[in-house]
Amino acid sequence: MNPKELSELTDQELIEEAKKIKPSPIIDAFFIGFLVGIIIYSVLANSWGFLTLIPLLMVYGLLKKSKRYEALKNELKDRGLK
Repeated sequence: MNPKELSELTDQELIEEAKKIKPSPIIDAFFIGFLVGIIIYSVLANSWGFLTLIPLLMVYGLLKKSKRYEALKNELKDRGLK
């Protein structure tokens, strides 16, 4: 969700979106560490391939989620909500 789309949401929709995508840092850190472990094992076992690409894409998705939440949090701050 880009900033232009965020500015088009109503205040209530913005608050609901923030509740829906609120990250939990401990769980996200666990999954990122687990996925990085799979990547390292895959590289050490000389099986660089599809098994390695899936965790890379999942890590990217988790990192992108937190950036999207930061943009949403900034929009809430700009509007004076929460």
